[in-house]
Amino acid sequence: MTSVVVVGSVNLDAVTVCERFPQPGETVTGVSVAFGQGGKGANQARSASRSGAATVFVGAVGDDGAAGTVLDSLAGAGVDVSLVTRTAGSTGFANVTVDGSGENHIVVVPGANAEVRVSDTARSAIADADVLLLQLEIPLAAVVDAARAARAAGTVVLLNPSPVQSLPDELVDLLDGVIVNRDEEKDLADVVRRVPHVVTTLGGDGARATGPDGTVDTPGFPVDVVDTTGAGDAFAGALAAHWGLPPAERLRRANAAGALTATAAGAAAAPTADEVDAFLAAQETAR
Repeated sequence: MTSVVVVGSVNLDAVTVCERFPQPGETVTGVSVAFGQGGKGANQARSASRSGAATVFVGAVGDDGAAGTVLDSLAGAGVDVSLVTRTAGSTGFANVTVDGSGENHIVVVPGANAEVRVSDTARSAIADADVLLLQLEIPLAAVVDAARAARAAGTVVLLNPSPVQSLPDELVDLLDGVIVNRDEEKDLADVVRRVPHVVTTLGGDGARATGPDGTVDTPGFPVDVVDTTGAGDAFAGALAAHWGLPPAERLRRANAAGALTATAAGAAAAPTADEVDAFLAAQETAR
């Protein structure tokens, strides 16, 4: 079994569904509202765990009621949350609005995510893992610190550079791979050229992986989209969980995880390995 450590953000998400997004100054009537665990780091940890990896999440929550909600949700998905720290103040919060086509608008309040640090215990967990998965919703210093610990131990370092920002040369040099969408690949062109493995999500067109052995493409899976929130995170977590597989197979499974996530509401909708198996078998049968 692959072991994955995710260092990143965790939020309480409030997801409101409406037929269409309001114009500035306009009020529209919503269809539903739900609260649950979100945050790019936590979403990716959930996906990695549900994909079959032994997964540890390193992050921070506040001293409020939301902390228990998000940690219980992660633990329920099989994620080890023993290295999550509690800080004074609020847990991260995200206000997510989803329209009738499944597109979303998101406002994030970082809260405790701004206090994430990499402890000595977290460094030990990273050293013992096969893969370290990172994003950019926590302080960049913590991202670099975690990547240093991974490189020193020979742990694979994967970064989903979202939200996009300028990356220090030290961090880029520590990376084994980046997971980007089309826009991120364009915005970070200089970075992408320097990283050994580049995995690009292409929405409905599938995904592409470029590495030392060449380029692999996997087509998109036709699904009935309900909510795209978290689909990219599900892809990233599944990719990390299956990093030990040949590039074509890990890309295919990650793409299936992302597609299935888009068929359910909320960011924490990553499928299990069995659900991905059944989905892929159905795709083969339908050919």
